[in-house]
Amino acid sequence: MPFRAADHLKTDAERAAYLEALLEDGDSRALTLGLRDLAESAGGMAVIAERTGLSRETLYRTLSAKGNPRLDTLSALLHAMGLRLSVTPTGAAAH
Repeated sequence: MPFRAADHLKTDAERAAYLEALLEDGDSRALTLGLRDLAESAGGMAVIAERTGLSRETLYRTLSAKGNPRLDTLSALLHAMGLRLSVTPTGAAAH
């Protein structure tokens, strides 16, 4: 049986840590696929579609390898999964 991250993300803390690791990696394609893993771990696309008001088709398209979620979609997805986006300083000042 192939590894499925969604099978191992049981708590909000685990989901948050997984998303944090994906954000640190900086690969936007991995992030969208990781969001799909999170959606699956939080009840599946049908549940997330209901919570966000987005269609399942929209979610599958947005969370595909070629997907590029808009900020409002990302916020809705995270909210539906009990998470939120935050910003922290990296320690490297941009000039």
